[in-house]
Amino acid sequence: MQQLAAEEAGEVLVAAARANFRDGLLPAKIFNDPALHAMELERVFGRAWIFLAHETEIPKPGDYVLRNIAEDEFIVVRDAGGTVRVLFNSCRHHGMKVCTASMGNTAYFTCPYHGWAYKNTGELSAVPHEKEIYGEGELDRKTAGLLPAPRSESFRGWIFASLDQNAPSLLEYLGDFTWYLDFYTNKSPAGLEVIGVPQRWIVHANWKLGSANFIGDGYHTSTTHLSTVKIGVIVGPAHFLLDGAQVTAGAGGLGFRKMAADAGAGRGYPEHIIARFDAAHREIWKRGYFPGHGTIFPNLSFLSAASVEARDKPPVPYFTLRVWQPIAPDAIEVWSWCLIEKDASEPVKRASYESYVLSFGSSGLLEQDDTENWTSITSAAGSRLSRNQQLNYRMGTKLLKPMPDWPGPGEAYSMDYTEANERAFYDMWLRYMERRS
Repeated sequence: MQQLAAEEAGEVLVAAARANFRDGLLPAKIFNDPALHAMELERVFGRAWIFLAHETEIPKPGDYVLRNIAEDEFIVVRDAGGTVRVLFNSCRHHGMKVCTASMGNTAYFTCPYHGWAYKNTGELSAVPHEKEIYGEGELDRKTAGLLPAPRSESFRGWIFASLDQNAPSLLEYLGDFTWYLDFYTNKSPAGLEVIGVPQRWIVHANWKLGSANFIGDGYHTSTTHLSTVKIGVIVGPAHFLLDGAQVTAGAGGLGFRKMAADAGAGRGYPEHIIARFDAAHREIWKRGYFPGHGTIFPNLSFLSAASVEARDKPPVPYFTLRVWQPIAPDAIEVWSWCLIEKDASEPVKRASYESYVLSFGSSGLLEQDDTENWTSITSAAGSRLSRNQQLNYRMGTKLLKPMPDWPGPGEAYSMDYTEANERAFYDMWLRYMERRS
């Protein structure tokens, strides 16, 4: 009865959110509500495509990492034949986790409870005393292997999975946003690789705040990150995203920074990289737009930027992926990766990683700025008065119209100080939350 009452309360909140969202408002309560959190685990994280790992994290046969889709833990492993598999980390006998190390290399996963062993393909390989306790033919090994994720696919080395067997293909899900991912994934024939291991830390904030911030909140940079501009870590004026661009396409959205056409090398994008793009991509470069922040629904965000490590040195570019892993209505585990082109020199890789750590590592200057905002919002959203508060997401609804001559897919706006992408994000969130089956 309690579970039913909680779900009904969640349904009421979702309906109220939809009603107010038509006027550009959202109830503050959606950022800290237990009933809504339980619904999100089922309706969002139980259906959408979720990023798990990058293929360069498991380069050799037997390499594996442990990753989560909300409460479900998976072994992402490259099997003996080189195929990437996503296996539920639970023994088919009595359910114990068969893998406890966060990363490693192995040919087998053995349950520490009763010793059932599984190949890194997921196939059941050995059962202690099988003949004595099960008899001939009682245990069908072919159907007793580790459960694979219902769906798993990769795009340019980015490994995703979905708990929904009936989910569309990953390419269908991403839609037009795959065109923009080329800016990040296809700058070099060698492709991207992960540098180091992902950093992980807990933040007492709601997961949606991180996703929405990266998909379209260019507005906060001139206030939240003003100190980093003043000390020169970020190059340019505090309002550096005011005249950028914001694009909504497919399952995601991103923001572009506007810079002088000759600033490419200073941002880490020399001419030979720009030359790899097709005509439409190069047209965006020619207009001076550089891809920066973005999010793929629901919880994968990324950022291509640059930081100054010392006053006498030029900006050093970095690229980070981050996942906002929901662990409670008011808590997330942040997973943060640093990536760079495989064919970059070792000094460039080292400098890029240091630039990333300075800005968006677990104790990075800009990371601390952002998470302070999100924890404050989440705390306020858990109070009594938050039940009556509506938050304003109307920015750009009157002044901005889509750019008619934007050379890429989706809807583009000639300013990154707009909440168009955030509105698209919450509209998608509402559509998932409104689906009961």
